[in-house]
Amino acid sequence: MGNKVLITGMGVVSPIGLNVEDAFRAAVNGECGISKAECFDAAYTGISVAGQVKGFDPTAYITKREANRMARFTQLAMVAALQAWEQAGISEFDADRIGVVLGCGIGGLDIICRQYDEMKEDGPRTVSSLFIPKAIINTTAGMIAMRLSLHGPCLSVVTACSSGADAIGQAYYAVKEGRQDAVLVGGAESAMTELAVQGFHQMQALSEATDPGRASIPFDKDRSGFVMGEGAAFMLIESEAHAKRRGAKSLGQIAGYAQTCDAFHITAPQPDGQYAMLAMKQAMQDAGIDMTEVGYINAHGTSTPLNDACESKAIEQCFGDHAKNLLVSSTKSVTGHMLGAAGAFEAIMALCAVNEGMAPPTAGLIEEDEACTLDYVKGKAKKMDTQYALSNSFGFGGHNSCLVMKRKEG
Repeated sequence: MGNKVLITGMGVVSPIGLNVEDAFRAAVNGECGISKAECFDAAYTGISVAGQVKGFDPTAYITKREANRMARFTQLAMVAALQAWEQAGISEFDADRIGVVLGCGIGGLDIICRQYDEMKEDGPRTVSSLFIPKAIINTTAGMIAMRLSLHGPCLSVVTACSSGADAIGQAYYAVKEGRQDAVLVGGAESAMTELAVQGFHQMQALSEATDPGRASIPFDKDRSGFVMGEGAAFMLIESEAHAKRRGAKSLGQIAGYAQTCDAFHITAPQPDGQYAMLAMKQAMQDAGIDMTEVGYINAHGTSTPLNDACESKAIEQCFGDHAKNLLVSSTKSVTGHMLGAAGAFEAIMALCAVNEGMAPPTAGLIEEDEACTLDYVKGKAKKMDTQYALSNSFGFGGHNSCLVMKRKEG
């Protein structure tokens, strides 16, 4: 069985809120955080909207000097991680028994683009000595560990759009198996550059919609692609015994996790959803629960034609007759796709949903695609009473990840 893995702190920086409470309230209200693109040239790329983090000021947690030595995704990660640490209220601990795990898909691409342009314009000596540390992914986890003096395993997970979920999964294993008392874990991403946008656009993966409210519309018959988003989400997870020793309040539990690979295509999901289905099935087996105990799924739901149809099929195949009882929604409808941060953010939203007994809507959904036949919480949030939720995350390369979130007790 292993240790029970509790969540004792959570932090979020997102297009719909700069903390967990604000983000979940916005998600439940269907408040769209997608807006006219400001951090890349819409005229140049042909992409008009994005899920941008607005009003972000990291100086409540880090100094201006520290911020200047970080890529934007690192700033977002640091703030979300420190929010989680602060909420957990952890003070006395064995630093050798607490680790840091970060999920990120792309990293400091903004820094790479900027430094390359400067080098070509002004010469090689203009390249900053901080260029590499700011650009690469793993130093972000290292900076978080340094800030909190944590000496346990410090690592980064890169599995494209499932990076955040897989980071949580790896941390979950470490705590469940007793290798760590606690892990500060999450995902972060900010790749709002013309290069990244055009790269996805050339793949025909992005929505060209100009109306922010009708750009990210998972499961809708008119969906045409995802919307670029950015953000970060972190949680402190710890063994039940460790949490009890220090009198920590549990916010919920990571009850199960599984990951599979389609081994089918570098970007397209397997059409029959077989291995996405297997990830869900194995995650529930890991949690030791029956599928009928699950009442809500926070879907990967990217708003691309292939993903939404394949995920819907996988859910139907996995849950059989119980599928008609499930509430399934995609919070990407209000955030856009936060890439490497998505899995961590959506796991937190799924946990909030079961804790509050409220499933956020799939905002913007008007008419379901004929291939999408589940209850996608259209229009407005729905009340529910369930202990368990799944959070699905799928990534380029065929990665399929599923987390089982259990609501807090009492």
